[in-house]
Order: sequence, then C-alpha cells, then structure tokens
Amino acid sequence: MPYATKRRNTIFEPHRDYARFVHYTSAEAALSIIKSKRMWMRNTNCMTDYREVQHGFEILNKSLSHEIRKSQLFQALDLCSPNAAPEAIGLFNQWWNDIRFNTYIASISEHDDREDLHGRLSMWRAFASSNVARVALVLRIPKLGAGSAGLNLMFSPVAYLNEGEVHTELDTIIQNIRTNCGFLRSVDRQLIIGMVFAMLLAGVVCLKHEGFHEEREWRVIYSPKRTPSSLMESSVEIIAGVPQIIHKIPLDTAVSATLADIDLSRMFDRLIIGPSPYPWPMYEAFVAALKEINVPNAEGQVFTSCIPIRPGS
Repeated sequence: MPYATKRRNTIFEPHRDYARFVHYTSAEAALSIIKSKRMWMRNTNCMTDYREVQHGFEILNKSLSHEIRKSQLFQALDLCSPNAAPEAIGLFNQWWNDIRFNTYIASISEHDDREDLHGRLSMWRAFASSNVARVALVLRIPKLGAGSAGLNLMFSPVAYLNEGEVHTELDTIIQNIRTNCGFLRSVDRQLIIGMVFAMLLAGVVCLKHEGFHEEREWRVIYSPKRTPSSLMESSVEIIAGVPQIIHKIPLDTAVSATLADIDLSRMFDRLIIGPSPYPWPMYEAFVAALKEINVPNAEGQVFTSCIPIRPGS
C-alpha cells in the first residue's frame, strides 16, 4: 500500500507517536460522542455517496483487468509465494458481497496547526446550507496501539486518485514486491495472502473521486461478519428517518484496559464550535460535558470559529 504508507509517514512524523485528526459533525452528535465515549460507524450504503465502495471497486477492477499488469502482479507474487495472488483475489471475490453490503466506516480528516482556532473553511461551507449547529472534534490518534487491534479496525487514508494514478500505484506495488522478494519468501504465506486481501479491501473502501481531495479524509473500517470484535457494540438506530444498524467504537478504558491508548479523555485535543448564533451556550455545554469525562483544562480547550460565514445561508 505505497500511497497509504506515504500518507502515514507524512502525518505521523518520525519523532511523534500520534497525529491530530478532526471529526466535523453536528453539535448534537459531538455531545453524544463525548458523553457516551462512543463513536458511531455507519454502513457505507447509508453514506451520502452510497456508491463509494462500488466506485472504488470499478476503478480497481479496471486496473486489474489489464492483462499485462495482472500477469505481472501474479508473476511477482509467485516468486515469493506460489499461487498467493489467485488465492487472495479468490478470497476477496468470496467476501465481495459482504464487503459491499456489510462494511462500516467512521470518517475523520487530517488537522493542521493553522486550523486550531477556526477550523477548515471548506468543511464549514459543506454544512452552510443546513441550520444544524456544527462543531469540529480534534483528537490525538496514536500511531500504534493495542486499541485498534483489539477492536479489529483498519485505519487508512482515502486516496483521491484517478484511473491512471491507480494504474501507477499498482505498478509501484509490483515493483516493490520484486524488490523485496527475498524478504517476502521468509514471511508466512497466509500473512502474504492476508495483506493482498487487505490491499484490495482498502482499495475499494478508500478510493474516492479526486474532486474531494480537500477533505483529506481517513477512514476507520470495520467488518463485523469477517473480523468481529467482542469489544465493539451495535444497535439499531433511526437516522434521518432510516432505520439501520450502527456499530459503536468504545473510546473508553472502562470497557477494556486494552483501549487505554484510545480513551476519549486521553485523545481529546480541542473542540471548535462552527459559525453559529449560539456560541456561548454551546461553549458552556461542551465545557461541562468535557469536565464530566475528566478532560483537564476543559475551559481552555473549547474554541469558537470566527470565520465570517452565515450559518444556514
């Protein structure tokens, strides 16, 4: 996954064990996340663009349908682990319907220091036509930790690539396999098959139209039927009038000691209130909620965006 590796190395600088990400959401949803220490994951078919997984599949499928490129991939993997490529692709095809209909995601974005006080204009504008109060919840996500492993979650950047760039990405993967063939021969065969499967999964779930690049989105991915976790929680909720199953990420060390590194009180960095006619009541409400979960210096960690755009316009 060369694109994902580059993004991860860029945002998680070598001397830092965490990176800051932001979740733009409604004030109501943010308050629920803080009070419950739970973040909801929704089915990809219930997202705004319900064809997102299909979009990624179509682009990846076109690239792998190129006979020369497909042959090169299979040959490169055969040198390391014979028949690993067809087995991995067969496994992916076996799980395709589940990937398409039972993949759950939560979305967050990269956060820059210069956005600390006001947030990102393009994200506030995305909600400008709504009268719903919006906030940005900034979190310090650890680079490595037991939490995501215990929850069986995949955390990957969204790739805003066009068809040609996907072809180039696959060419890079093929070359990387060839270059590292000696090492790969020493790796357990099932691990290689699992990584090829994970590459295909991330490809279909995290490929997005290049026009959305300003979002700088990363996705938390959960497959409840393929890789369930006893720590994850689920419920049936009605969202915008649509009954649906949601899965909840427990950001709470009280659930399990393995979640200590992703406890919300530990990860919380700041909260930015979006353009609103009610900034002061919202400030007081969020400070009170943060104090309830023992966030230190809550008063100094809530900010009001002063970007001059009219909410609800």
